[in-house]
Amino acid sequence: MASADSNEREPLLSSTASSSTPEFQQGTKPSRHVEDSTIPETAILGRNLSWSSAYILVISRVIGSGIFATPGSIVKTTGSIGLAMLLWIGGSFIAWCGMVVSLEYGCMLPRSGGDKVYLEFTYQYPKFFASTLVAVQAVLLGFTASNCIIFGEYVLFAFGIEVTEWSQKTLAVGLLTWITVVHGCFLKMGIRIQDFLGWIKVGLVLFMALTGVFVVLFHKDASQLTAHATRNDAWDALWKDSNWGWGTLSTAIFKVSYCYAGLQNVNNVLNEVKNPVRTLKTVAPAAFVTALLLYLLVNFAYLSVVPLAEVKESGEMIAALFFERVFGEHLGRTVLPLAIALSAAGNVMVVTFTLARVNQEIARQGFLPYSKLLSSSKPFGAPMGGLIVHYIPSLLVIAIPPRGDVYNFILDVEGYPGQFFALALALGLLWLRRKRRDLKRPFKAWLPAVWIRIALCLALISAPFFPPKDGKADVGFFYATYAIVGISIILFAILYWYIYFIVVPKWKNYRIEEVTEVLDDGTSITRLVNIKND
Repeated sequence: MASADSNEREPLLSSTASSSTPEFQQGTKPSRHVEDSTIPETAILGRNLSWSSAYILVISRVIGSGIFATPGSIVKTTGSIGLAMLLWIGGSFIAWCGMVVSLEYGCMLPRSGGDKVYLEFTYQYPKFFASTLVAVQAVLLGFTASNCIIFGEYVLFAFGIEVTEWSQKTLAVGLLTWITVVHGCFLKMGIRIQDFLGWIKVGLVLFMALTGVFVVLFHKDASQLTAHATRNDAWDALWKDSNWGWGTLSTAIFKVSYCYAGLQNVNNVLNEVKNPVRTLKTVAPAAFVTALLLYLLVNFAYLSVVPLAEVKESGEMIAALFFERVFGEHLGRTVLPLAIALSAAGNVMVVTFTLARVNQEIARQGFLPYSKLLSSSKPFGAPMGGLIVHYIPSLLVIAIPPRGDVYNFILDVEGYPGQFFALALALGLLWLRRKRRDLKRPFKAWLPAVWIRIALCLALISAPFFPPKDGKADVGFFYATYAIVGISIILFAILYWYIYFIVVPKWKNYRIEEVTEVLDDGTSITRLVNIKND
């Protein structure tokens, strides 16, 4: 560890960390050992992300379709405005607890890959266990479907076209395909486009928030804005019809958490960030404060303008109803919903950008078939292999499930298994604090926040054992289906690991070892090779 320590003192915050030349190209032999995660690594693609690009990468991931689509469902689930707003405040605290855990990990292990790197570093035994779980979760649940669906719905709404299953899915698949091509063939152009869409998104949400404040403060003169805007009388009965059942509330919490998902987005691409540790320590908190203020103001705007009964029945179209009531059928029904569609597209761009890098890291470790091909950045200097791995499950999730409850179901399925990984990360952080005091920690999470994160994860994992009264929550079928699917994926990963790494090697009398290679484009990878036992 002496060499690692000496490397940590300088590269973490110095200009050498921003070099676009990979370390092994400077004459040193590449290494893929897990302990090397403590040393910054420059991507073959170079460090192309400045502070502003990193901020947009986070805020554009955080502010996606969630704030435009989930508030109506959350109010319907909770039953009252007061409880819904309480969940938004509580959800922000949950997000902050998760953010500080990711900040400590990211500053301590400044490598691309995010949770994959952190879990592998923390849980090195049993061998390959953490890597297998992360790989299965990333491939099966690392899809981008919800924002593609919202994009299709809002485009059709804006042009007054009836939303059918075929038309919505065609637009969703078209968006996904276009973004995959852009990020795979035109790397720097893709970064510029997602930066542009990110700033549009922040401006749009700020505009919505200020509009709601204007309607409330100048209610008597609201006709000067439009005859359609009216305040919501339901504010006088904040807690009426509140649903306090934990099994039901947990699905609403998953949706609030989804709206904050992405605060750790830059952790996934630290190899491409200039001054990674310094940038990470400021970008994530700045994005969190931005999202918190905008979310509370936008919810206030929705509930001040749209009647409560319409909010509960709005589904994913609450933002469209808000614009239509405030600005009328022309501007409110066409221009602003198109802006929301662009916002959803921007979210798909940044999610695709980062998840492709995570998939590439999984391929670099040899956990995907054709790993050499998927790890390479050829032919366009971009992770085309990781993009393809991301594209296939996203396409299937968009195309196969029927319309209706698919959006809510996707959010729940994404959120539930993630609690197991979040729990493992929080517990692992406490373990590293105790066992690895030698590690440099440029940022240390507030310890009570880590314990709160653990308690919240356990509470959300237990939520399916508290069924709602009618057996349904935010979907029209069995309320715990999301938990069954999520647990099944985790069990499948455990079974796969046990058979592939334990049973078969023991049966055929060999062991699996890691061998490091360098591809002709300069990418270092790990191959899993079978070594016959003597």
